[in-house]
Amino acid sequence: MISQSSVLNLSWEQRRKLTGLLFITPTVAFVAIFFIVPLLMTIVMSFHDWPLFGERAFIGLENYQELGSDRQYLKSLDFTFRYTALVTPPIFLLGFILASLVRHNIRFIGIFRTIFFLPVVIGLGVSSLLWVWMLDDRIGVFNKILLDLNIVPKAQLFLGRPNTAMNVIILSVVWKTVGFTMILLLAGLQAIPDELYESAEVDGAGYFRKLLYITLPLMRRTIALALILSVIGSVLAFDQFYIMTRGGPRNSTISIVYWIFNNSFTYFKMGYGSAMSIVLLGILVALTGAQFYVLRERY
Repeated sequence: MISQSSVLNLSWEQRRKLTGLLFITPTVAFVAIFFIVPLLMTIVMSFHDWPLFGERAFIGLENYQELGSDRQYLKSLDFTFRYTALVTPPIFLLGFILASLVRHNIRFIGIFRTIFFLPVVIGLGVSSLLWVWMLDDRIGVFNKILLDLNIVPKAQLFLGRPNTAMNVIILSVVWKTVGFTMILLLAGLQAIPDELYESAEVDGAGYFRKLLYITLPLMRRTIALALILSVIGSVLAFDQFYIMTRGGPRNSTISIVYWIFNNSFTYFKMGYGSAMSIVLLGILVALTGAQFYVLRERY
């Protein structure tokens, strides 16, 4: 403990450093308790045969070696990457379009910003249940509209076929998250001085030249943040698959996090699930590093 007299004897610079240390102590403690300690425990568990109940045994790299022969693990990894590649572009492009539409402070623009952002406020679990209800073949609003317009001869099982299940999940996720990307990109757009666009217009630059030479270069960091958050969220996707399809039909929508969940809490293979988690962490670090490298500032 630091006594009051010892604090008074400290120089101004020392007191300033001590104050800063006291301010960051809660954050350091939070990160240590809820990230570093669980991460270290996960690493330790990945080298063990760690059942939920019973004896634990050290098995070295066996859990990691098993990953190469686990067909469902490789299939879920492939599905996760395909899902990420399919869902990220529409989220970003629609977010950019919406941000461009609501960029200027004109009358009633706040209403449109609120409408576009509103789905973000809804929890992903609630959103997934809402889409399950709307897609239901008996009481769903989508089927009712299609049948009333004679577009389809009978009710469709949107979540009962691999292709349609993937498409409607992507649609639901884009609807749910595009507002968040819009807000991020809107902040980047509003940080660009209008004088730059006015000068470019004087020089005869059109919309696409301004976009290419002013907007995109000055928004590089914002774009990087939006893409990184979108990619990480897609790779870690779980709720929508668990609620909307339960991994079906025919195990076609099992994401990597869903497979980790099954092994850890359904099959009680905690050590194997931990090994997959560590590999997934490495993939996320690699993807984030690659995006930072591609979108880095060039001088």
